[in-house]
Amino acid sequence: MQTNIIGVRFTKTGKIYHFDSATLSDLKKGEHVIVDTARGKHLGEVVQILEESPAPPEGGWKNVERRATPRDLLLQQSWQAKQTEAAGACRARAAELRLKDVKVITAEYNYDGARLAFLFSCESEEKADLKSLKKDMHELYPTAHVEMRQIGPRDVAKFLGGMGACGIEKRCCAQFLTDFSPISIKMAKEQGISLTPDEITGICGRLRCCLIYEYEQYLEARKTLPKRNKRVVTSKGEGKVIDLMPMSDKIIVLIESGTDRPQSMIFSREEVEPWDELEALRRKSAAPCERREEVVAPEVKAVKDVKDVRDFKSKKKQHVRAK
Repeated sequence: MQTNIIGVRFTKTGKIYHFDSATLSDLKKGEHVIVDTARGKHLGEVVQILEESPAPPEGGWKNVERRATPRDLLLQQSWQAKQTEAAGACRARAAELRLKDVKVITAEYNYDGARLAFLFSCESEEKADLKSLKKDMHELYPTAHVEMRQIGPRDVAKFLGGMGACGIEKRCCAQFLTDFSPISIKMAKEQGISLTPDEITGICGRLRCCLIYEYEQYLEARKTLPKRNKRVVTSKGEGKVIDLMPMSDKIIVLIESGTDRPQSMIFSREEVEPWDELEALRRKSAAPCERREEVVAPEVKAVKDVKDVRDFKSKKKQHVRAK
């Protein structure tokens, strides 16, 4: 059953936010709406119509104000055309104030120009004092509510765009990533990727977002393969696992027996058997069989004892008659 909760996106690859559309009916994907946010009213595109309502956030859902009109769309385009000029003015003023650690990345107007946000990054860990810069920008743009918003290195790379570290024409974050997942060095280790900084860091200076793409698949594939340094038995002899190829389900084994010198060979998972299990079976087959006494339950033993007594008495009577 369709709910009144819809997903709205404000930029092409931006995060999806959910709103209550109870005041409007028959909203469809691709339509543009005006929504009420914590940062004022904004124009966004409907990209989701949820079948099931998720848990509401603290304070409840924000509402969809109305459908966007053609005039709203033209108004948004006109203000977006002024964003580059505003960002340049802010950069110039920051240079005059000698804010060396502050880099103004871009400026964003909302659809009607009522709000103007300057997005910046800061190289130092200390909090930058931007009171003078904000005051000057407010004097320069008196009709807009000016906001200074700090963003992280990954968001900076997303705004700037450009070629990815792997050679892709457009970075993943600028092309399709709507949110950033936590990345750890363990993900690179599990996939056998070199840990040199050039191999695992992106343009933003952080661990590459793509390290998470195949991480779960590698974990599942490794569950069916022997671990490194484990001894195995192959058709070429016994050896030691020195590396794994999880995505192709193959194992690299250093063959130490049956050859003049150790050689590394590649085997599929079906061609390799664990050495310890085979060795346990070999020892069991070589050991002498142990004679085990028959275990008889007490009640069965009692019945057998009674039967033996009856047989003895019967044989004794026959012996007496024979005399």
